[in-house]
Amino acid sequence: MELDQITTDREAQEDVLTRQTMELNMGPQHPSTHGVLRLVLELEGETVVQARPVIGYLHTGFEKLYESKTYLQGVALCPRMDYLSPLLYELAYALSVEKLMGIDVPERCKHIRVAMAELQRIMSHQVWLGTHAMDIGAATVFIYCMRERETILNLVEMIAGGRITPSYIRPGGLANDVSDDFVSETLAFMDVVPSKIDEYEDLLTKNKIWLERTKGVAVLPADIAISHSVTGPMLRGCGVRWDIRKSNPYSGYEKFDFDVPVGQAGDTYDRYLVRLEEMRQSVRIVRQAMQSLPDGPIYADSPQCVPPTDGRVGHFNVPGGLQEIEGSRDIGPLKKHLAKGMEELIRHFIIMTEGYSPPAGEAYVPIESSKGELGFYVISNGSNHPWRVRVRGPSFANLQALPTMVEGGLVADVVTAIGSIDIVLGEVDR
Repeated sequence: MELDQITTDREAQEDVLTRQTMELNMGPQHPSTHGVLRLVLELEGETVVQARPVIGYLHTGFEKLYESKTYLQGVALCPRMDYLSPLLYELAYALSVEKLMGIDVPERCKHIRVAMAELQRIMSHQVWLGTHAMDIGAATVFIYCMRERETILNLVEMIAGGRITPSYIRPGGLANDVSDDFVSETLAFMDVVPSKIDEYEDLLTKNKIWLERTKGVAVLPADIAISHSVTGPMLRGCGVRWDIRKSNPYSGYEKFDFDVPVGQAGDTYDRYLVRLEEMRQSVRIVRQAMQSLPDGPIYADSPQCVPPTDGRVGHFNVPGGLQEIEGSRDIGPLKKHLAKGMEELIRHFIIMTEGYSPPAGEAYVPIESSKGELGFYVISNGSNHPWRVRVRGPSFANLQALPTMVEGGLVADVVTAIGSIDIVLGEVDR
């Protein structure tokens, strides 16, 4: 037995000596790593023997930043974590803080939140598709996707004032109400989007080069995806029908009719088809949310965290518009009461400067972001800022599956694999 063991070890050593591999750094400056991601690749010829993602180059420290801000100030950090899905991050943060405080927002607020979340999902998938296709070599799709994304950004700017970092969804409600013009323009755009998605498919779905670069490439088996905590389109592309909007509805998603698309092979091509269909389903949800938009306030009845209002929140709901304000000063109804009552002024000042203090406890509300499960685990010690904040980010979890997807494949397919995950490094390096 000892002689056999010595022989086996000697053969293994000889195999290592004859097997020539090289170590290659892909990134952190490589444009197709979609951010400052570094991959240490061990290559044998053009075959990837081993892949190791190396993260941490951004040094953002978002989770500790949340702990140094008031709960309201924390809203501004959400868009910086994922600048492609800012409203989804704002929604996840607001839901956790609201659960911590034991408050519920009105139905109108929920409908608007759902509509904005799905518009954000469409926009995020458009950026993913455009950049992913460009990584592989299809430049035209990027121009098409940016065309529709610009319209959605205009809609976001219409009600939030900002485009990339809107800070629109806040604990207890929304920054502003929506106007009738916003509703009509959104519904008109939803009538156009399906035909635009068809244009994306005309360019790619049956394109021979696209099929060669995506079918059977970066395969992720369902059992490995589950063991790596992969969620979102990545998991559904493996054939696992898991969507938090269905399994654990939030913000009234149980009232909306939509389907959960799934793939079969778990390869890059299936993930592509799943995201395309998700855009179509998002169109259905936005249309339902806007068509059934109820009347009423957009803030919770919670003086603890909501600035004082006169019951008509948002200048779009004021009869006669801004002309109703004495002196016709363009100060809006949210500020109208401040000029008339000292108590309202003091309350507004305290909320905006000192913030509010939820009771001691902890809360976590997961949502289905454009990339997978997203949630903020917030712990309160009774002060005006969180004691601890930890973020369950989809990009961080999904990136763990990258070695499985690329090892044994070609180095040229590493770029395809990274793009099919749809990562944003601001959330990974938090």
